[in-house]
Amino acid sequence: VPEDFETLASTAADLGVTLVEQPFPVDNDSHLKTGVYPLQICADESVHTGADLEKLADRYNAINIKLDKAGGLTEAVIMARQARELGLKIMVGCMIGGSLSMAPALLVAGLADYIDLDGPLWLKEDIANGLQFENGMIMPASQALWG
Repeated sequence: VPEDFETLASTAADLGVTLVEQPFPVDNDSHLKTGVYPLQICADESVHTGADLEKLADRYNAINIKLDKAGGLTEAVIMARQARELGLKIMVGCMIGGSLSMAPALLVAGLADYIDLDGPLWLKEDIANGLQFENGMIMPASQALWG
């Protein structure tokens, strides 16, 4: 509930949490405009394309760009540039998907402050020559991934 969020955010920050994604449902976050919180608040479900950014900039510190929601790589790059112009931090995230879905997002990840592209790790089986993950890091896509 909004009344408890300031206390919860403070407790989370005391525990070392630096970012919280979408703490409230879409269109039920207007109270974030007036709050001052000790951690970053990132829009996730509230943001799809660049058209959403201006109305969110007064209540969020960051946005989560997901290529699946944005419509692809071009819109994701446009969103990253718009976010920076608005003073927002950038997370590049994903839906659950395979390596071919994550590889283009790696290109946008170079513009991001936070990266969450673990989609292939949630799959029972990914494609051959998929992305490789080592110690919490994603290795660059191999030429074999692209076919």
